[in-house]
Amino acid sequence: MRSIEKKPLPLISPLGRGAIRLLNHLGALSIFLVKSFFMIFQPKQLPLIIEQVYSIGARSAMIVALVGLFTGMVLGLQLFYTLVKFGSAGVLGSAVALSLVRELGPVLTAIMVTARAGSAMAAEIGSQRISEQIDALATMRIDPLRYLVSPRIAASMISFPLLTALFDIIGIIGGYITGVMLLGVNSGAYFYRVRSSVEMEDITSGFVKAVAFSVIVSTVCCFQGYFTHMQKDAYGAKAVGLSTTSAVVLSCVLILVGDYVVTSLLL
Repeated sequence: MRSIEKKPLPLISPLGRGAIRLLNHLGALSIFLVKSFFMIFQPKQLPLIIEQVYSIGARSAMIVALVGLFTGMVLGLQLFYTLVKFGSAGVLGSAVALSLVRELGPVLTAIMVTARAGSAMAAEIGSQRISEQIDALATMRIDPLRYLVSPRIAASMISFPLLTALFDIIGIIGGYITGVMLLGVNSGAYFYRVRSSVEMEDITSGFVKAVAFSVIVSTVCCFQGYFTHMQKDAYGAKAVGLSTTSAVVLSCVLILVGDYVVTSLLL
């Protein structure tokens, strides 16, 4: 009997290959994160972490504060005209504060830091990869993950919650400027509603999101830069550009996905 040649189904095979590639990337990313995270606690890491806290956190404070101010002002403006329709303009402070603390603060802070510091992580490490500086570190028996990646993950976990708190405070002030100074809401009622509505649980959930986003952003950006040389479509400077673009886009997507997951777990 003639053997019947089995041909893969035209629709299932691409899905299977895509699923395998996705699992390979997730596995590599998980191993990359675990190894880098445990190297944070090795000796002589503190100076490197402090340097990255300045680069990731302190140098991002101005743009985060600026975005927080105008986000709060826009929230105050939009929510005021919405609440006026229901005769509830007095709860403007609660609406602005809860929107910022629970949702907008962590998400927008993470996206802005990704755009400023995350892209720099990917580009810097990618440039070191294609110029063989990472290979030189390995030759000198310096672990590249310990020297390049671990300090950035630790600094992100420190910086993101602090920047989120800054965003929230400046955003509430922005809501005050619009609601109280421009639209005439009572100042005492505004701050009373802020104080009475925001509970410790709300603040904690915002910080949990900030820490989760910090791990996502730092890991994805460092991973993309570290494996720049494995880009299929380009090499050299073009590969660094592709890695940086991929890092920013993937980080932003994962921030939004992670926001939904963390919110569903905390509610």
